[in-house]
Amino acid sequence: MRTTLTVSERGTITLPAKLRRQLGIKPDDQLIAEATPEGLLLRPAVTLPVEIYSDGRIAEFDAAEAELADVLRRKRLRRPT
Repeated sequence: MRTTLTVSERGTITLPAKLRRQLGIKPDDQLIAEATPEGLLLRPAVTLPVEIYSDGRIAEFDAAEAELADVLRRKRLRRPT
């Protein structure tokens, strides 16, 4: 689909609904704008959720690491020499 877009005074553009549907662009989706030799390229941005670890979650990680270290230590002790 080819369409003409208008840039507002604030630099915003509106993508027509038909184009958004065709490309699967939904509200709050992020796009990357890139200048190329051919012109402006818009493409979907890949975003990943970020987890902020609580002190309790960090303690869980520490406990799991300590348990793994203990298992590995016991395994090394059982090795025949």
